[in-house]
Amino acid sequence: MNRYEAYGPTVLRVALGIIYLAHSAYLKVMVFTVPGTVGFFQSLGLPGFAAYATMAVEIIGGIALILGWRVREAAAALTVVSLGATWVHAGNGWLFTNEGGGWEYPLFLAVTSFVLVLTGPGAASLRRRSSPGLAAA
Repeated sequence: MNRYEAYGPTVLRVALGIIYLAHSAYLKVMVFTVPGTVGFFQSLGLPGFAAYATMAVEIIGGIALILGWRVREAAAALTVVSLGATWVHAGNGWLFTNEGGGWEYPLFLAVTSFVLVLTGPGAASLRRRSSPGLAAA
């Protein structure tokens, strides 16, 4: 491993963390509002609590990615949420600029989140160093 290799996952996790925070804390909470987001989920036939769960995963997961805390677990949850968003946008075509947003962007988020499940947090993280398995990088 070269001396910079551990920084690849670091850059990816911080960037994704910022994106998830912006997408949830700003877009879903501030722009669409919580009641608006709940209404959108319900319009899809999903229960309203799914909107709250999605926002929580995106906000808490985004913070976890930025800090490098429990990255694999956070990234796994974010992968599931992003695959759900891919399903929601699947009927709108490929491009996210299409009306209603296509599925290219949420699929990209799912894939890049899954990369962090595989690689772990990289450098400069709050990861648990003594735990074996998925929690350690």
